[in-house]
Amino acid sequence: MNAVKMLGIVLILAGALSLIYGGFTYTRSTQEAKLGPIELSIKDKETVNIPIWAGVGALAAGLVLVFIRKQ
Repeated sequence: MNAVKMLGIVLILAGALSLIYGGFTYTRSTQEAKLGPIELSIKDKETVNIPIWAGVGALAAGLVLVFIRKQ
């Protein structure tokens, strides 16, 4: 299996996952203040939405790369 077909498979998986889940959430921790032995920190949940067109585009590009034939 060559690198182009492997990239195509990765794009197909990424596109399918983005269409299924629509995005992902991660937690960002920031340090607000440190007063001696006391630390105050804030944990923010950030959500990243992946547009539908990006998922469809990745899926289509992956399919093209997997099924393209060398001439």
